[in-house]
Amino acid sequence: MTSLAQETGQNTSNLSETSPLRDRYSRQILFRGIGEAGQRRLQAAQVAIVGCGATGSALAGLLARAGVGTLRIIDRDYVEASNLQRQSLFDESDAAESIPKAIAAARKIAAFNSQIVVEPKVEDLVPSNIQALLEGSDLILDGTDNFETRYLINDYAVERSLPWIYSAAVGSYAVTLNVVPGQTACLACIFPDSPHGMVETCETSGILNSAVNLVASIAATEALKFLVADVSTPTLRRTLLSFDVWTNEHAEISAAKPRPGCRACGERDFIHLAGEGRPHITLCGRNSVQIHERQRPIDFAEMDRRLQPHGVVRHNDFVLKFWHDPYEMTLFPDGRAIIKGTTDTAVARSLYARYVGS
Repeated sequence: MTSLAQETGQNTSNLSETSPLRDRYSRQILFRGIGEAGQRRLQAAQVAIVGCGATGSALAGLLARAGVGTLRIIDRDYVEASNLQRQSLFDESDAAESIPKAIAAARKIAAFNSQIVVEPKVEDLVPSNIQALLEGSDLILDGTDNFETRYLINDYAVERSLPWIYSAAVGSYAVTLNVVPGQTACLACIFPDSPHGMVETCETSGILNSAVNLVASIAATEALKFLVADVSTPTLRRTLLSFDVWTNEHAEISAAKPRPGCRACGERDFIHLAGEGRPHITLCGRNSVQIHERQRPIDFAEMDRRLQPHGVVRHNDFVLKFWHDPYEMTLFPDGRAIIKGTTDTAVARSLYARYVGS
């Protein structure tokens, strides 16, 4: 896929050469932490944003306005009306036309900053394409909605000693972590195993756009620190930071050092990069996909309650059936699921992550 710069004929000349563009960033250049040298570094930087939903679109907008020279936006999904409450780069026309989020984001960015390069990639990040999609990046930002992809990013980043920033928001809760391979804890140091059982998602627990904007603002600021200085800058946060904007509860857990014996950064066992950590997904009969995830015990009564606002739900002791037009999901007590209405495994994975958890 070509970049939006090629599609729209953006001017990608050196931003520092023209006075109007120096004027664009003048207030940012006045900030001591950035200055003219920092702005030039931002201009030369390449950042990959994986996922362009709520957090990803906010990150993309902030970094585009800050003048990061090249943004690669990777997302497998399309815009829906329910996104508009919190996904800041989209509008009603995007939802009406089901525009892919990466394309819609790139178009919006071009309208307010035509002097940077945006590369929209309408793809699902998986082990087979991760190198092609992330190659050349100076920094990776997490805008995903599932730990499966985050562990994959972590494996890739640790193996290549590439910094990345984990970010998540659900309900009123936001959390973020800077990962500097070899210096700080990685995601697998903090979360050795992915969450089991039922996991809160935006679809079942809702989300406040203020929580999204908080975590995106924090992560975007940390990204600027990475890009204008280096990973040794003393102002770089070395904690797992969480904040609940509704209750005002917040916490920080030290992530200053790697955990001894960590699978990824200690043992360098990159199971997710090898594809071993992903749930097996197969076509299952006509127009259906089976997700063979057997590590997630399901409480049918609780899942029924959570899914009621989103479609028709029925269950007995053996299966739970959930209809969300045009899809039908059959969920088993061990977490295995059959999703009818599609043969696209990326769509099936997205539905599973949205309603059951990642």
